[in-house]
Amino acid sequence: MTTEPTPTDRATRWLTQAGVRPTRQRLALAEHLVGDGQHRHVTAESLFAAARDTGDAVSLATVYNTLRAFCDAGLMQEVTVDGSKSYFDTNTHDHPHFFWEDSATLTDAPAEQLVISKLPDAPDGAEIASVDVVIRLRRR
Repeated sequence: MTTEPTPTDRATRWLTQAGVRPTRQRLALAEHLVGDGQHRHVTAESLFAAARDTGDAVSLATVYNTLRAFCDAGLMQEVTVDGSKSYFDTNTHDHPHFFWEDSATLTDAPAEQLVISKLPDAPDGAEIASVDVVIRLRRR
Protein backbone atom coordinates (compact mmCIF):
# COMPACT_ATOMS: atom_id res chain seq x y z
CA MET A 1 0.00 0.00 0.00
CA THR A 2 1.40 3.39 -1.00
CA THR A 3 0.47 6.49 0.89
CA GLU A 4 -0.04 9.90 -0.65
CA PRO A 5 2.85 12.26 0.19
CA THR A 6 2.03 14.98 2.70
CA PRO A 7 2.43 18.67 1.83
CA THR A 8 5.58 18.70 3.97
CA ASP A 9 6.94 15.67 2.08
CA ARG A 10 6.29 17.35 -1.29
CA ALA A 11 7.83 20.63 -0.17
CA THR A 12 10.91 18.95 1.32
CA ARG A 13 11.49 16.87 -1.82
CA TRP A 14 11.01 19.95 -4.05
CA LEU A 15 13.66 21.88 -2.13
CA THR A 16 16.21 19.10 -1.62
CA GLN A 17 16.10 17.92 -5.24
CA ALA A 18 17.19 21.43 -6.24
CA GLY A 19 19.89 21.56 -3.57
CA VAL A 20 18.03 24.15 -1.47
CA ARG A 21 18.41 23.71 2.28
CA PRO A 22 14.90 23.28 3.75
CA THR A 23 14.93 25.84 6.56
CA ARG A 24 11.76 26.29 8.58
CA GLN A 25 10.72 29.40 6.65
CA ARG A 26 11.60 28.00 3.22
CA LEU A 27 9.71 24.82 4.02
CA ALA A 28 6.64 26.77 5.16
CA LEU A 29 6.60 28.82 1.94
CA ALA A 30 7.31 25.75 -0.21
CA GLU A 31 4.30 23.99 1.33
CA HIS A 32 2.09 26.87 0.13
CA LEU A 33 3.63 26.64 -3.33
CA VAL A 34 3.75 22.88 -4.01
CA GLY A 35 2.23 21.15 -0.99
CA ASP A 36 -0.85 19.98 -2.87
CA GLY A 37 1.08 18.96 -5.98
CA GLN A 38 -0.44 21.71 -8.13
CA HIS A 39 1.38 24.56 -9.89
CA ARG A 40 0.96 28.10 -8.57
CA HIS A 41 1.27 31.66 -9.84
CA VAL A 42 1.89 33.94 -6.87
CA THR A 43 3.12 37.40 -6.08
CA ALA A 44 5.32 37.97 -3.06
CA GLU A 45 2.40 39.75 -1.45
CA SER A 46 -0.08 36.93 -2.07
CA LEU A 47 2.36 34.31 -0.73
CA PHE A 48 3.04 36.48 2.32
CA ALA A 49 -0.72 36.78 2.96
CA ALA A 50 -1.23 33.01 2.58
CA ALA A 51 1.62 32.33 5.02
CA ARG A 52 0.30 34.89 7.51
CA ASP A 53 -3.24 33.43 7.26
CA THR A 54 -1.96 30.00 8.31
CA GLY A 55 0.17 31.36 11.15
CA ASP A 56 3.57 31.03 9.49
CA ALA A 57 5.89 33.67 10.93
CA VAL A 58 7.69 35.13 7.90
CA SER A 59 8.32 38.72 6.94
CA LEU A 60 7.57 40.13 3.51
CA ALA A 61 11.33 40.64 3.02
CA THR A 62 11.88 36.94 3.75
CA VAL A 63 9.22 36.03 1.20
CA TYR A 64 10.94 38.17 -1.46
CA ASN A 65 14.35 36.70 -0.62
CA THR A 66 13.00 33.16 -0.61
CA LEU A 67 11.24 33.57 -3.97
CA ARG A 68 14.51 34.92 -5.41
CA ALA A 69 16.40 31.92 -4.00
CA PHE A 70 13.81 29.53 -5.44
CA CYS A 71 14.15 31.19 -8.86
CA ASP A 72 17.95 31.06 -8.67
CA ALA A 73 17.73 27.33 -7.87
CA GLY A 74 15.48 26.73 -10.90
CA LEU A 75 12.42 25.86 -8.82
CA MET A 76 10.34 28.76 -10.13
CA GLN A 77 10.32 31.28 -12.92
CA GLU A 78 9.60 34.97 -12.60
CA VAL A 79 7.05 36.47 -14.98
CA THR A 80 7.02 40.26 -15.12
CA VAL A 81 3.85 42.08 -16.14
CA ASP A 82 3.87 45.81 -16.90
CA GLY A 83 7.60 45.98 -16.27
CA SER A 84 7.10 46.24 -12.53
CA LYS A 85 4.70 43.57 -11.23
CA SER A 86 6.33 40.16 -10.73
CA TYR A 87 4.54 36.85 -10.55
CA PHE A 88 6.31 33.63 -9.64
CA ASP A 89 5.38 30.38 -11.36
CA THR A 90 6.17 26.89 -10.06
CA ASN A 91 5.84 25.52 -13.62
CA THR A 92 9.32 26.07 -15.04
CA HIS A 93 8.62 24.61 -18.49
CA ASP A 94 8.37 27.11 -21.35
CA HIS A 95 4.75 28.15 -21.69
CA PRO A 96 2.71 31.30 -22.33
CA HIS A 97 0.52 33.05 -19.78
CA PHE A 98 -2.77 34.88 -19.69
CA PHE A 99 -2.82 38.02 -17.55
CA TRP A 100 -6.37 38.82 -16.45
CA GLU A 101 -6.53 42.60 -16.16
CA ASP A 102 -9.71 42.71 -14.07
CA SER A 103 -8.35 40.50 -11.31
CA ALA A 104 -4.59 41.04 -11.84
CA THR A 105 -4.07 37.27 -11.91
CA LEU A 106 -1.82 35.15 -14.06
CA THR A 107 -2.83 31.75 -15.46
CA ASP A 108 -1.24 29.32 -17.88
CA ALA A 109 -2.20 29.61 -21.54
CA PRO A 110 -2.25 26.50 -23.75
CA ALA A 111 1.31 26.14 -25.05
CA GLU A 112 0.26 23.84 -27.88
CA GLN A 113 -1.78 26.69 -29.42
CA LEU A 114 1.11 29.15 -29.49
CA VAL A 115 3.12 29.36 -32.69
CA ILE A 116 6.09 31.70 -32.99
CA SER A 117 7.32 31.41 -36.54
CA LYS A 118 10.19 33.90 -36.47
CA LEU A 119 12.06 35.94 -33.91
CA PRO A 120 14.17 38.98 -34.72
CA ASP A 121 17.92 38.45 -34.82
CA ALA A 122 19.66 39.26 -31.57
CA PRO A 123 21.99 42.27 -31.72
CA ASP A 124 25.70 41.63 -32.22
CA GLY A 125 27.29 40.21 -29.11
CA ALA A 126 23.98 38.96 -27.68
CA GLU A 127 21.92 35.79 -27.77
CA ILE A 128 18.26 35.20 -27.02
CA ALA A 129 18.02 33.65 -23.57
CA SER A 130 14.26 33.17 -23.51
CA VAL A 131 10.98 34.45 -24.89
CA ASP A 132 8.21 35.29 -22.46
CA VAL A 133 4.67 35.49 -23.79
CA VAL A 134 2.06 37.22 -21.66
CA ILE A 135 -1.35 37.65 -23.28
CA ARG A 136 -3.40 40.37 -21.60
CA LEU A 137 -7.12 39.61 -21.30
CA ARG A 138 -10.07 41.84 -20.54
CA ARG A 139 -13.50 40.36 -19.85
CA ARG A 140 -16.31 41.52 -22.16
